[in-house]
Order: sequence, then C-alpha cells, then structure tokens
Amino acid sequence: MQLTVNSKHYDLDVEPEMPLLWVLRDELGISGPKYGCGAGLCGACTVHIDGEAVRSCSINAGEVRGSITTIEGLGTPANLHVIQQAWIENQVAQCGYCQSGQMMTAAALLSKTPDPSDSEIAEAMDGNLCRCGTYTRIHSAVKTAAQMMKGK
Repeated sequence: MQLTVNSKHYDLDVEPEMPLLWVLRDELGISGPKYGCGAGLCGACTVHIDGEAVRSCSINAGEVRGSITTIEGLGTPANLHVIQQAWIENQVAQCGYCQSGQMMTAAALLSKTPDPSDSEIAEAMDGNLCRCGTYTRIHSAVKTAAQMMKGK
C-alpha cells in the first residue's frame, strides 16, 4: 500500500483494514495524532486528508484516497502555521493531549472559512474534547488565527 504523509511517499506492507492512526503511529512513528477513544468521538487523532479534517482512528488505511497531513506537517518550528502561533499566543495547551487534533480541526475550518463566526467555530470544534477544559482559550485562539490570516 502507498500513502503520502506530510509530503513524503511511503510504501507500506500493512493490512488495508488497519486503522490509519495505527499506521501513522506504529508503522511510521508519527506521534502527533493521539489515541483517545478509538471511535472517532474525541478528536485527538484528527488529521487532514486533502485538507479535510478526518478522525484517523475511524478510517482504515486502505480507504485513504489523498494526501495525509498530521500536526507534524502543518508547520515547522522555524515556520509555524498560523494556528500554532495563535495556540502559543493564547496559551491554550495545558496537558496538551488533545491539542494536535484541536489544531488540525481549527486549521481545516480556517482553510474553508477564513473569518468564522462564533457559532461556526463552536460547530466546527464540537466533538473535539479537552480534558483540561480549555475551550474558551481554544475558541480565542481560532479567532486570533483568523485575525492573523487577515494580517491584523
């Protein structure tokens, strides 16, 4: 099976029924997407497939059609994505476990809706759970990122 992850091409000898999350973490050593619930309910494993936010625990590797981006491919330490910059500015993370999934969901939202309303943010981020309850900071960070994208 062939997958493209963070702009790198991989030839993998895995069963097509293996969840994408397991392929990313166990076969490729990409640790950004986290195992949270295994049922696509918490968002900790969120990645992009051709820009769409997808729960990697709920899609089998053989079903993937398109390029996969994880938090590791969203930005680099030298060139952070606007979402990553906003997360730092708003001091969102506490334990950090859910944050890669939160950022991947927020980045997908902003790629389609660059100036989201409060209700659009709430709807897009619904289903991404945070054990520490930093929802207000997450919401603020999405607003900050949207403003940063506009150059303000």
